[in-house]
Amino acid sequence: AGSFQEAGVIQQAYNLNFPLHVVPASGAQCPAWSAFSVSSPAVVLETVKQAGAGAEDRPEAVVVRLYEAHGSTVTAWLQTSLPIKEAMLCDLLERPAAQGQLPLEPQGLRLSFTPFRVLSILLVRSC
Repeated sequence: AGSFQEAGVIQQAYNLNFPLHVVPASGAQCPAWSAFSVSSPAVVLETVKQAGAGAEDRPEAVVVRLYEAHGSTVTAWLQTSLPIKEAMLCDLLERPAAQGQLPLEPQGLRLSFTPFRVLSILLVRSC
């Protein structure tokens, strides 16, 4: 019922196309853990990968790619449990953008999206 945004169509499509797989584990209990979360249902975290050669050969770097999926203008917070010392916008070749430095805030990274905008962010882990 309602619009595709209200009905959660995008999340349901991801659930259908990329179902969770149950993997048997040892009997030891592990606490729940999430590497990343995004505060807005309009923003989809599409990719998490180790940075490639365009990221100046930084083995401690991770690239995350997000996009706005509802056709709206929105501000979202990207949070991570990874130890991050630096964050910057980068292009699709993973080269840091000019003046693309993002401030690390207690709530995470504040990201602004226009309709259907794609953002690539280079995160440098503190090892």
